[in-house]
Amino acid sequence: MVGGSCASALLAATLLSSPVGARAATVSTPEAHHAGAHPQKAPVRAVAARKTPVARPAAPVASVAAVPHRVSAPVDSTGEESVIVTGTRETGRKARQSLAPIDVVSAKQISQTGQPNLREALAQLLPSLTMPTAGFDTGALTDSISLRGLNANETLVLVDGKRRHTTANIYSNPGPQQGTTPVDIDMIPMAAIDHVEVLRDGASAQYGSDAVAGVVNIILKKQDHGFHAQSISGITAAKDGFQQGVYLDGGAKLGQRGFVHVSGDFFHTDHTYRSAPDARTGTKVNNVLSQPEQTRESVAIKAGYDLTDSIQAYATGTYAHRHAESYQNYRLPSSVSKYPGYAAQYPWGYSPLITLDEDDYELTAGLKGTFIGWNWDLSTVYGRDFDSIGLKNSANTTLETTQGRSPTKFNDVQGFNNSQWTSGLDLSRNFHLSGWPHAINVAGGTSYRYESYSIGAGSADSLAGSGSDALSGTNPGNTGNFNRDVIAGYIDVSTHLTKNWQIDLAGRYEHYTDVGDTENGKISTRYDVSPRLAFRATLSNGFHAPTLAQEHYSSLAVSPTAARGLIAVNSAGALQNGASPLKSERSTNVSGGIVMEPFRKLHVTVDVYQINLRDQIMPGGQVYGTQAAAALQTNGFTLPNTISWQTNPNALSTNWFANVASTRTQGLDLTATYATRLGDIGRIDWDVAINLNRTRLSHQGTNANGAPLLNPQSIAYLTTAYPRSKMIWGGRFTSGKWTVGVHEIRYGQVTSQLSYYGGAGNTQSLSGSGNYREFKNTPKFITNMEVTYRALPQLAVTLGANNIFDARPSRVPDNNRYLGAPQYYMSTSQLGMNGGFYYLRGDISF
Repeated sequence: MVGGSCASALLAATLLSSPVGARAATVSTPEAHHAGAHPQKAPVRAVAARKTPVARPAAPVASVAAVPHRVSAPVDSTGEESVIVTGTRETGRKARQSLAPIDVVSAKQISQTGQPNLREALAQLLPSLTMPTAGFDTGALTDSISLRGLNANETLVLVDGKRRHTTANIYSNPGPQQGTTPVDIDMIPMAAIDHVEVLRDGASAQYGSDAVAGVVNIILKKQDHGFHAQSISGITAAKDGFQQGVYLDGGAKLGQRGFVHVSGDFFHTDHTYRSAPDARTGTKVNNVLSQPEQTRESVAIKAGYDLTDSIQAYATGTYAHRHAESYQNYRLPSSVSKYPGYAAQYPWGYSPLITLDEDDYELTAGLKGTFIGWNWDLSTVYGRDFDSIGLKNSANTTLETTQGRSPTKFNDVQGFNNSQWTSGLDLSRNFHLSGWPHAINVAGGTSYRYESYSIGAGSADSLAGSGSDALSGTNPGNTGNFNRDVIAGYIDVSTHLTKNWQIDLAGRYEHYTDVGDTENGKISTRYDVSPRLAFRATLSNGFHAPTLAQEHYSSLAVSPTAARGLIAVNSAGALQNGASPLKSERSTNVSGGIVMEPFRKLHVTVDVYQINLRDQIMPGGQVYGTQAAAALQTNGFTLPNTISWQTNPNALSTNWFANVASTRTQGLDLTATYATRLGDIGRIDWDVAINLNRTRLSHQGTNANGAPLLNPQSIAYLTTAYPRSKMIWGGRFTSGKWTVGVHEIRYGQVTSQLSYYGGAGNTQSLSGSGNYREFKNTPKFITNMEVTYRALPQLAVTLGANNIFDARPSRVPDNNRYLGAPQYYMSTSQLGMNGGFYYLRGDISF
């Protein structure tokens, strides 16, 4: 294994090297980091002076007033010397001192990717983090991230340490993300982000029972001064997909004891078009393989005020609105030739567009401070996401037949609302006991969370007859308001067993009113052999309750010659086919790693991990033809008369969410950074990051009749749809006013099981439940480059390119493309389909 041989060589070098002596600290002062500071004042690698081992007991926490909010400063460009708040309940711990692997990504690093969205920026920087290649239907309209080859539901997202609410827009289409309702991190203004801490370790006992793969903690800016503006304009190598992002933020004082920081984003992207010619027409009229068009506006306000020398009030508010449109498969003119009203409007056929109007907001308020030695934080967070899904360029021929109307736009086809209200109290304190030479850090807390999920009925026009084409309205029988309560309590104790050996124990209890109780525990330990070498390990278990959307969502997606249903697991149609109530997913996570500095300025971490995930939730038990029709009709769906499921059973299918399988994910993470100083010329900062990841099926669930819940295609979604490896390496050269960065990213292979299609124009599915083609999307390399010129201390201009040589995914064989158009397979998390992206960025700071 590549990572293993590298680790062995580096470990040998570390053991043979002498310890580092005391060095003068090069950590820049907070004032050097304020908005508008020249980048030379913030060194790329900061090394703190030390004579004792890296891990030390944390000092007692000062009062709120002793560390004023107004000296809060952005993290440095690498984050290794940054004080972290994720993965530990202690204060003052730095990233390189952590007991578990953690990445700290600064706002500067995010900006340097040239990506106008946080999700895509993080994917360029972190090999353990992946995002879908693309997406279908409404699933393409929500931005999701995954850690360590598990789907997005297994990653917990925090904002300033508080649980963020999830999206209401479920990804309902087949693929590794099916069934997820993740936190859409792009709805948080990128201008508001100070840095992001990514904990690559199971953390259910510490933060919440669904942190199976890890935690992403987004830390917002708190500066009480300065102003920063940024613009990113770019276009793809294919000369489409124009993107424009504008990002503004600034801070001000609230009297002498408070601050307020306001941030806002505007983002727009056009469609990209990547479809091959439609097999029915021989032309590129079908735009189904395309990036959705999107316009998003978002704002964030963060404020704090010292009420006394030991109590601070704080509040945060975020709001975002998004309008997005996603192409569906092209309809031939013959589909409406019998309907004069529609035939007149669509003489050359039509391509329906699913539209999304989304409003997302979150409000946080709290008090924190110190009392008789205890640090306390009392908070409440309310978040809500509302999605109104409609259609443009569509049809409902029933309306023309029965009412003489031919509408092409359908509002309120589907509507979803998701909200979370979380209130909690967190406490922590350092104790010094007689007879025990080391400090004991004790933390604990409790929380109450109310979750609700609502499904609204479709408009009358979207429901008439068999419904609006491409996506029918939600019928009243599948609507409803659903909720549950979650009560949690945790305790975390950390101390040193010896001067160089630290241990951290955490335990959490949670009660869900719909799925019962869970107890989670975690033990982490770290031993510092020397200031240059440390070993760390963790063992934990986790729990992920089925989401309310997974329990209650249903829909019917209609293609030109086929229809696919997804019905609620507790519905009559699913129960009559042997569905069982959903159980919670359970996990066991074990990891071990090395933190070392083989020689000065070379910092290396190597971590291996294994995640056993039991009772994983995905759609299973798919049924076809007459059986599918009966299930859908039982649930109130009217089947489209354009689908010939009676003669071709594969043209109509439906399934429901189930506990389909147990999996074992094994992997390795390696990171390394090194700074080369070139005297008066400048410096080069090198970095390497590698993730090796493999998931295997250890058990497959069965239905009431003993039949497997998964077919080969679904098994591939679980085991091989994420890259077998992802590697990022490169460097950044800085000289005077110039900075040049070059990075290479290698995406490992993903393997899929593709359906076969036949008939005129590839209109008929030939696969059913067992006949698939194994398709290997081979490894891909992309090169990213940017050149920055700082004309003034306050002004910088950057010209850059991501995927400069326009690499694309492997092309799908012709007879595995429905209607011929989707030349790339979108249901993976490897290389995106858009190809090269070239951009111009400008930054102004005061």
